Amino acid sequence: MNNKHRKTLGDIFTSPTRLDVRWSEIEALVRALGGEIEERAGSRVGMTLNGIRAVFHRPHPKPTTKKGAVDAVRLFLMNAGVKP
Repeated sequence: MNNKHRKTLGDIFTSPTRLDVRWSEIEALVRALGGEIEERAGSRVGMTLNGIRAVFHRPHPKPTTKKGAVDAVRLFLMNAGVKP
């Protein structure tokens, strides 16, 4: 995991929830942690990390992730055993 991934991880776990986290950085973080990304129907993206699975909607047309999605990614990472 490089410094950019560490920054993204910190941004996800920041309180209050940040509104400027780019979705592409979240996907890169999950891959760096050893997770898998699976394209699904429409804008859905499946993620698997440490045996934990989740499905998210890739944001569009803007590249930044909404607050609720950042909160959901945080919960997914916590359930997968990732700590900031």
